[in-house]
Amino acid sequence: MKNRKYLAVFALAILSVGCNKDKKNENSSFSIDSSTLKQTYSLNEALPLSIKNTENKAIDSVAYFINDVKIGTSKGNAVLNYDLSKEKFGSKEIKAIVYSGGSSSENTIKIDVFSDIQPVIWDYTIVNTYPHDIGAYTQGLEFYGDNLVESTGNGEGRSGKRGKSSVRIVNPKTGEALKKVELEDRIFGEGATVLNDKLYQLTYKNNEGYVYNIHTLEKEKTLPYFQKMEGWGLTNDGTHLYMTDGSDKVYILNPADFSKIDYFTVSTNRGTVYNVNELEWVNGKIYANFYGQDAIGVFDPKNGAVDAVINLSDLRSKVTQHEDLDVLNGIAYNKKTDTFFVTGKNWDKMFEIKINKK
Repeated sequence: MKNRKYLAVFALAILSVGCNKDKKNENSSFSIDSSTLKQTYSLNEALPLSIKNTENKAIDSVAYFINDVKIGTSKGNAVLNYDLSKEKFGSKEIKAIVYSGGSSSENTIKIDVFSDIQPVIWDYTIVNTYPHDIGAYTQGLEFYGDNLVESTGNGEGRSGKRGKSSVRIVNPKTGEALKKVELEDRIFGEGATVLNDKLYQLTYKNNEGYVYNIHTLEKEKTLPYFQKMEGWGLTNDGTHLYMTDGSDKVYILNPADFSKIDYFTVSTNRGTVYNVNELEWVNGKIYANFYGQDAIGVFDPKNGAVDAVINLSDLRSKVTQHEDLDVLNGIAYNKKTDTFFVTGKNWDKMFEIKINKK
């Protein structure tokens, strides 16, 4: 069972952030000047860094680091104004190494960098309701032509009955699996996406992804992850893959070998957002499920800032209630109709919805 860490913006909870405390060497007269700093910054601000010198000692230079990456050096105690647009969202440890009189001392302080955008709330209209395989523990959902590509996992419900991991080509209006390939029981299937007529599927704990021929569902390749990690959600922008691992990060991957190109951190104005799960690329934005939340978040893949939230909690009450019913998961955008098909794990219905943007 995946760890549940609820999304702050959906639960409307106030995130607690660390205190802006300075750590310094004992008997040192130098410390990072916190009087000029805030606890929370955005990417469009500059960070004014300088040293508090209680004994007025001569300072030769100061080297500054963020999360152990050097960001600059100042002569004497000149202020270093660091442009935060080069950073990613999240907690930052600022370290200063002060050089004075042939010796050095090290000081650290923590700040947070979050989005400065307060997400807007969008609502939706149900356009149609269609059948969905109640035994499908849905992990990934995406349109390919007029049909859906669906990836399922072998999650276990309260009854103790386990699902079966698979990849499927599904008729969206009947729920019928036109083609289906099931995975071994040791494999927990996760998110999936189609890029250049290849179907990519993640695994939860096996630390590898699979590449299939989209027309035959024949597995052509196994690709190891770039590091030891879980696989959760997957989408693409037409060139690169975007992968989640249950954290607040989205990794940009090379589809040829799953090597990491870059990453970004998903954030609201209240903090970074964990449990990023199933993904869908729509007109330059990423729409995402967050595990344990009956909602969709919309964020910018340039930096991870959440722009909007769609509350879909009412949908769960519209499906057949049963022992193994699980969370909302699965977002597929239909370009032809400008509508979304959404469902959940072990749901017997799929909903076609129109999102009403405000």
